[in-house]
Amino acid sequence: MSIYFNADEILQMAGQIERNGIYFYGQAAKTPTAQMFLRLAAMEEEHEKIFARMRADLTEQERKTAVADPDNQASAYLRAWADAHVFDVRTNPAERLTGKEKGEDILQMAIGLEKDSIVFYLGMKDAIPERLGRSKIDEIIREEMGHIATLSRELESLRHQLI
Repeated sequence: MSIYFNADEILQMAGQIERNGIYFYGQAAKTPTAQMFLRLAAMEEEHEKIFARMRADLTEQERKTAVADPDNQASAYLRAWADAHVFDVRTNPAERLTGKEKGEDILQMAIGLEKDSIVFYLGMKDAIPERLGRSKIDEIIREEMGHIATLSRELESLRHQLI
């Protein structure tokens, strides 16, 4: 039997990924380039709000689970997947950020994590039947691509400051 997730469950995970990102950037803000990372954390907070609004706009059909899930294991699985592969909150980002990294290093790490989130959503998109809101995932992917564009602009700006 295939396991399907609905748009509501995916949007819950999108919110968790954003919260994980807020935590990551909060840790990164303890570096000399704090203001930049505080702005990035604020961006993640705004995206978390967008995903919450998207969840609120779901139809009743989109909220239905595609398979019987009396123990709520699908949501637990998604939460574990997001936490283990995208902005992993079980591993303290401070352990990855020694304080010796340059802002450029942290931005490169963040871009990689954002790319991982897009891969996560592309994989999950196939797990959601169209009738249960697959199109919502395209909106999430566009938001994450916007994160990468913003991080790339920050990286380019930082590189120009160093020249």
